[in-house]
Order: sequence, then structure tokens, then C-alpha cells
Amino acid sequence: MLRAALVGFPSSGKSTLFQLMTHVKEPPRGKGEVHVGISKVPDPRLDVLTAMYNPRKRVPATVEFTDLVAPRTGAQALVDVAGYKNADALVHVVRAFREVAVPHPSGPIDPARDAQAMEDELILADLAVAERRLERLDKDIKKLHAAELKQERDLVQRCRAALEEGRPLRALELDGDDRKRLRGFQFLSAKPLLLVINLDEADVAAAGPGVEAAAAHTGLTGFLARAATGAVALGATIELEIAQLEPGEASAFLADLGLADSGLDRVIRATYDLLGFISFFTVGEDECRAWSIARGTIAQAAAGEIHTDIQRGFIRAEVVPYDALVARGSMAACREHGEVRLEGKEYVVQDGDIINVRFAT
Repeated sequence: MLRAALVGFPSSGKSTLFQLMTHVKEPPRGKGEVHVGISKVPDPRLDVLTAMYNPRKRVPATVEFTDLVAPRTGAQALVDVAGYKNADALVHVVRAFREVAVPHPSGPIDPARDAQAMEDELILADLAVAERRLERLDKDIKKLHAAELKQERDLVQRCRAALEEGRPLRALELDGDDRKRLRGFQFLSAKPLLLVINLDEADVAAAGPGVEAAAAHTGLTGFLARAATGAVALGATIELEIAQLEPGEASAFLADLGLADSGLDRVIRATYDLLGFISFFTVGEDECRAWSIARGTIAQAAAGEIHTDIQRGFIRAEVVPYDALVARGSMAACREHGEVRLEGKEYVVQDGDIINVRFAT
């Protein structure tokens, strides 16, 4: 399962957004209180497959979101929270709405200032972690003189230098081995970052489904040009109204705003896309399910998402592209037309593949 953690300054709408996306009835209120909720990844392909097979269960891919009530300098508080250390991405809710009844703790509404301020906090929190790790590595190297420890020290020194220059670690260009080492440190500024620009109701229709207009309006265009950084624009107030409507009424409401889908769906999909994840499907009368994997995952590893026993006993994968299955109407018809392939362990799974794994028990 993908894991994302919400960050944001007070009065940004962060906990409201968490509540809307995860349907958790009560957002966290006390300082240090952590809530975790699950959001379903919207995918029309799963709807089509469910209609074809009429299974007993429909199981979408999911994203786990974590929310924490932290003090104003919240990044230091996140360092030791498992839901943040283990998150695959951070989602920063940035206030762009102008509600005089809800004053901003820093004064004027300035999304670019808040985005940079949070970035600076993440960098400072990581710098403290890097310095502590270097102290420990220096002691360990004096005792062991291990090559792996020296390589790790070189990487952490490089990270410290970048952090001291005010650069987030997600911007570092690293080779495969160093990327694996960096993941082990669980640095916050190394995680991909999604900005959720929380707009006034009046600005939502003008911004449209894209983010360029909202970014230009809020001064965030330059910030979003950074590596591994994405954005979605929405209005939490409108989203709250939409969430309380029947599906047909909600669609009409969105159409009036010039939007094809809700901002909440766009946040979930953008998180999924930012991390480079794709979905493959398993289908049948019992269940139609979407599975989340990183782009570039091989078939045997993808089988492990279904069950570790299937990964261990992997023999072959029967694979048919989503478009072919929908066009033919059944797996049997795809077989008749030679569109079901047998793939081995090293096959790189593609987005939308329908997969049936043959395995030995």
C-alpha cells in the first residue's frame, strides 16, 4: 500500500482535507495526536472490469494518509512519528483561501512563503538527523573500518552539505545504491512532495482542473519547478459540500465548475502518479482488484503483492492488456485471438495489465 503523510501550518485546511479524503469522522485535535485513514484510488478501468465480471467483491488500490496535530514548527515533531518516517510522499496543504474569520498565524495569506517555510523546516529537521548519524558513523568506523560504513558516511556528508545550502534531499542526483541507502535514513526532505493549494471558492472555477493557473495566481510556479514536486488545486469548502451530495448532484456541481472530477480524487491520483506507481488487475467472479506497484516492477515481485506464497512459487504469468480484454469482452476471446501472453519472472509489468499468475504450491 502507498503511504502519504499530510503536513501544513495551522488554519491551512489540512485536517479537514484528511477527514474528507479518508472519511475519518473526527480529525486529530490534541497536539501529537496521530490519525491514519485509507483513500481509494479512483480508476474507471476497475469499474469497467467489475461490470464485465460482476464479482462478489470490488477492491480498488488504496493510499494510506497520516495526519498529525503538531506545534507551529511541526517538522521536528514529525521526525520520530512512524507514519511520517515511513511515508512514501509528503502532501503539504498550502493555504490560499482568504477567510477573515480564520486568521493565518503568520499574518497575510502568502502560499509561496508557506511552501518555502515548510521546506525550510523539513531541511532543518533532516540536518539534525544527518549530524546525529555522522557522529555515530564516525564512532563505528573507528572500531570497524568497514567499507560499507565509509560509503554511508560519504553519502550522509553529501546530504549534510546539500541541507546546509538549503536544498531538499529530493533534489539530489544519486545512483541506485545511494538511493537505497538514502531510503534507509527516512529523511523527510528526500520524500516526493505534493502541494495541495487550498483555494477560495471563487477561485476554484477560474483555476480549472489544471494547476498552472492556480500556481501562477499564488506565486508557486517557481517552487513547483523543483525536482519530485507536484501540485493539485482545490477548494476544501466546496469539497465538503460535494461530499454531502448524491453522486448525480455531485457530478452536476462539478460540471458547473468546469471540473470532470472532485479535487479529492485528483489529490489521490496525483499522489499515486508523483510516486511513479501503476496498477495491474486480477479479475474473476469472486473478485476484481487493482494492485499498486512501482513502475518498472517485474512480474515475480508483482506477484508478491498478491501473496508471498505466489511470489515464491511463481512459474508464469498470463498477461493480457486492459484494452484488449475490454475490446474482446472475455479472456477466452483474447486467447482465441492470441492476445494472452505467457510471461516469465523478469517481465516488467505494464499499467493496466490483467494478470493471472501460475504458481507451484
